[in-house]
Amino acid sequence: MLTLNLPSAPLKITTKENRRYVFDILRKKYVAMTPEEWVRQHFVHFLTGHLGYPCGLLSNEVMIRLNATVKRCDTVLYGLDMAPRMIIEYKAPEVEITQEVFDQITRYNSVLRVDYLIVSNGINHYCCRMNYSDNSYVFLPSIPAYEDLK
Repeated sequence: MLTLNLPSAPLKITTKENRRYVFDILRKKYVAMTPEEWVRQHFVHFLTGHLGYPCGLLSNEVMIRLNATVKRCDTVLYGLDMAPRMIIEYKAPEVEITQEVFDQITRYNSVLRVDYLIVSNGINHYCCRMNYSDNSYVFLPSIPAYEDLK
């Protein structure tokens, strides 16, 4: 797999019937290794191993109802009160981060109303803090450490 713009991660990888799988530390099971999953697993390890995010407050593949459809947020961070605080959307490294990607995560946020949105393709990472009082957002220069979340 492609080298990412993230610290290396101690991923557990296995092969079964000529297919590769990676162990997801949040779901506690092996999942199919896709380019997007490669990004997700590295990013989760970055959050937990380098930025202090507690594994117990992160969840992968969170189902939400959006209009009449069921969607899945790639990763959601919850607060200690179990209210959603952050949505993270991953794309494969070769997928460009476009307005369409931000529109997707914004639609998810219309349901969850979190404080932070992150989009990453493993190479480029964008994080913004939402301000609901004036319906705006501010892009942050980096992904905040867990202790710096306000």
